[in-house]
Amino acid sequence: MTELASPQRESTEPPSPRSSGTSVQSYLDEDSRPVPAALRYDINEDLGTAPMDIDRYISREFHDREVDKVWRKVWQFVCREDHIPNAGDHITYDIVDDKLIIMRQPDGSIKALYNVCLHRGRALRQEGGRVSELRCPFHGFSWNIDGTLKNLPCAWDFPEVDPTNLPLPEAKVAVWNGFVFINQDPDAEPLESFLGSMLNDWGRWNYDDRVVYSHFGGVIDCNWKVAGEAFIEGFHSLATHPQMMEWLGDENTQYDVIKGENWSRQIVPQGVPSPTIANHISEQEVLDSYYETRAFYTQGKGRDLAVGDEGTPRVPLDSTARRELAAAMRTALAEQFGSEQDHWTDSELLDGIQYFVFPNFYVFAGPRTNAVYRFRPHGNDPDKCLAEVFLLAQQPADGSHPKPAEPRWLQPGETFSDITEIGLLGPVFDQDMANMPFIQEGLKSMRGPGVRLTRYQENRIRHYHQILDEWMAR
Repeated sequence: MTELASPQRESTEPPSPRSSGTSVQSYLDEDSRPVPAALRYDINEDLGTAPMDIDRYISREFHDREVDKVWRKVWQFVCREDHIPNAGDHITYDIVDDKLIIMRQPDGSIKALYNVCLHRGRALRQEGGRVSELRCPFHGFSWNIDGTLKNLPCAWDFPEVDPTNLPLPEAKVAVWNGFVFINQDPDAEPLESFLGSMLNDWGRWNYDDRVVYSHFGGVIDCNWKVAGEAFIEGFHSLATHPQMMEWLGDENTQYDVIKGENWSRQIVPQGVPSPTIANHISEQEVLDSYYETRAFYTQGKGRDLAVGDEGTPRVPLDSTARRELAAAMRTALAEQFGSEQDHWTDSELLDGIQYFVFPNFYVFAGPRTNAVYRFRPHGNDPDKCLAEVFLLAQQPADGSHPKPAEPRWLQPGETFSDITEIGLLGPVFDQDMANMPFIQEGLKSMRGPGVRLTRYQENRIRHYHQILDEWMAR
């Protein structure tokens, strides 16, 4: 794909304070490969420091307005194209009380049909799969996979119904980079317009042929925004993920926030220590910790670099842990996927380059096995949400395109750490999710002006809620 121009915008606001640690852009100055323009801008427009009201997390009235003004109006990610490769293949997607069938058509297009029989309201499908028709189990009404009516039982008894004009209602559908989005608003702007200038960055990262090798999730006892906010800031890492501080530049994270856009970004440097301990740790200790943390939490399984029989690699005097880890990652990816990986920058191989698109699409950029997060209300309950992760990998070396992994939902007593193939991500998710119910409980008893946010490190959260407020005011 052709690389397009990235945002070049100057803010008139005074710069926010930053950590005294080494910046992401300084690490990019030392990268072993030419760094693309998509990573070379640094924009964090100031959104102030005012507290946020608490009702947006706990109020039934706010939740109900959110359903009407956001979930029934905004573009949202529903699946990957390869979840539904052939005509009749479909998945079911529920958002609050709305139920849809995302269906592949004979001409290759995709439709989003409402999953409701137009007779008495019974759901047509309980799960995804492949069908030649959509038939209601209650009375046998059926529709073709394009939504046109196929069979009207006892048609003589429905004198008001025109059998040629009773199609299933549809939502809008759009596809970007292999991701399928739907929008229930017939007057919604095009997806490309909604994504805005973010599209300029993604000429370098083509995910059309990525494979979903793991899909997992669970029900969390908190509002969907409480869960989602934890994944657009690294401020919590020191307290919540202390095992990563020797190789994760938490306070060094770059946060890109642009007023008027529906997306934001963070770049979390890895292979470098947190500024809190940077003066007390060597490059070799950074590299050792990177390997040792993964070995301890994954027991040799999962998606991360592993130590070979020769032991932990050594960092030459003229190199850094970051550069050595990037080189090891290039080699590992080339061996795993059977293709040349030499052009990727150290940053793309190591760092957490994460884009967030309102309201709930989180996608990481780069050649590694990258994650996509999704958070949405669980049923019609403002105190519960569904947290999901899709892991995307390059196609295997043999050119095959494996069927996407079936979703694995955590059962009572299970933790994300029990999913061994996701490596270190499992324990990290468990640490994050352990906070969520207590946050939801605490918000209900919080007094004072509201939720307080840092000016820089949590500016993406403020931007997120600024977008939310704009939708709620429409």
